[in-house]
Formats: sequence, structure tokens, C-alpha cells
Amino acid sequence: MLIHPMPDPIALSIGPLAIRWYGLMYMVAFAQFIMLGRARIRQPHIARDGWRREDLDDMLFYGVLGVIVGGRLGEVLFYNPAYYFSHPLEIFAVWKGGMSFHGGFLGVMLAMWIWSRRVGRKLMDVMDFIAPMVPLGYAAGRVGNFINAELPGRPADPSLPWAMIWPNVDQIPRHPSPIYQALVDGLLLFIILWLFARHARPRMAVSGLFAAGYGCARFFTEYFRTPDYEVSFAGITISAGQMLSVPMILLGIVLMVVAYRNGPSALSAPVGPG
Repeated sequence: MLIHPMPDPIALSIGPLAIRWYGLMYMVAFAQFIMLGRARIRQPHIARDGWRREDLDDMLFYGVLGVIVGGRLGEVLFYNPAYYFSHPLEIFAVWKGGMSFHGGFLGVMLAMWIWSRRVGRKLMDVMDFIAPMVPLGYAAGRVGNFINAELPGRPADPSLPWAMIWPNVDQIPRHPSPIYQALVDGLLLFIILWLFARHARPRMAVSGLFAAGYGCARFFTEYFRTPDYEVSFAGITISAGQMLSVPMILLGIVLMVVAYRNGPSALSAPVGPG
């Protein structure tokens, strides 16, 4: 039986300064955004739209703020409002973990809306550009959750080769759900999106595929993760993560339908200073 290694969440200490694995995973996420972005702007249809390396630096700055502020507020409001309202100072302790992807998604959308208005680009062109670079960053965050022994899985059949005991929870074999989410919601979705976005698509198509793809992937992997809480509707019980994924699936479907109804005329064109 595998046992979670329960590593020290602090990767390196330099005097009073402690560098945590969770924070390092966010640094990995931001670094891969720049690397993938540089590869993306070399794609002919992206280059035609006037994207530059300088745009990546600007978007990363805005995106970091959106991820951190939106992700933390999402965790507070969507998952643990009672706890955080009782311990308000804990809201700022982001180094301990606890970031909502759905909140981060909304935060990034707001940040990109602000940036797109500043540079004169259409919001959906910006979202189409960055969508393929998001899943691997998400995967890095889930690896950080696993290192922190967060988001334990539901009980698993002991015969499952990778069933794992989480000593900080109990002695019951469980699914390593952060790893599932890193692989399915992260790596698999990245491969699908990257291949899809290698060629010119109608405006909103890439964003639509991202929203629908992530929503479906997260809905599936939530079956293996211990739910933060569950909701029941019409006799059906789903987890909080599944409930929040349903609007993303619907949004993605709508975006894809609109994109392909508009057809080639919806292909993005150079806008603003780029």
C-alpha cells in the first residue's frame, strides 16, 4: 500500500525566509506561461495577429494578480466562507494553499478585460490566445496541492495499485485525486487545446473548447476527490466542484456554437498597437 510521503511544505529556508513548494509550483506555472507563449507567437496565424513577446510580460503581470486575487476569493466565497469569515487573517495566508480554480478563472477574465481595453484588443482574442497555456499551469498547482497533502481523494479499493493512505486524514486507502486532476484537467486538456489551437480558428472557439473541456474534465475527476461539500437538486447529488463546473460547460458550448455559426469571418485580426 502506498503512503503519502508527507514532505515538508517548506522547500528551502534562508534565515527567516521560507520558500514553500506550493509557491514554487506557482512560479513553475508562470514560467511555463512565458515559454508556451513564446512558442505560440511563432505560430503563423498568431504572428499575423501581431502578438509580441512584450504582450506576454504584460499579460503575465495582470494574470498573476487575477489568479491570486480571484483564486483566493473563490476559495473563500465558494468553498469555506464560514471558516474564513471567522478567521479573516487566514484569507491572506495564500502560502498555506487553498486556491479555487473557478475563482481564478473569473479573476483572470477580469484582469484580461482590463488589459485588453488598455491595448485595444478584443477580450475573446486575448482569451483565445492564452487558453492553451493555462492547463499546464493548473497542473503545477495541483502538484503543489499533492505536496501539501491537500485535497485527499475518496476512499479507494485497496487492490488499486496506486491507492494511497494519507496519514494526515486517516488510515483508509484513497485516490490521489490531485494527481488525477493534474493529469486529466491539466496535461490531457493541454494536449487537446494545444493541438486544436495550432491552426486558425473562429474567434471564441479556443476559449469555448477550454471552458467546456475543463468543465467536463473537472466534473469527472471530482468523482475521485473528497468533496468540500455536496449539493442536491432533483434527486441528484453533486460536489461543489461539479456544481461550479456546469456553468463552464454551458459557457463553452455556447461559445463554440456562436464561433462556428459566425464561421471564418470570426477569425481574429490585428487590433491595436500589436
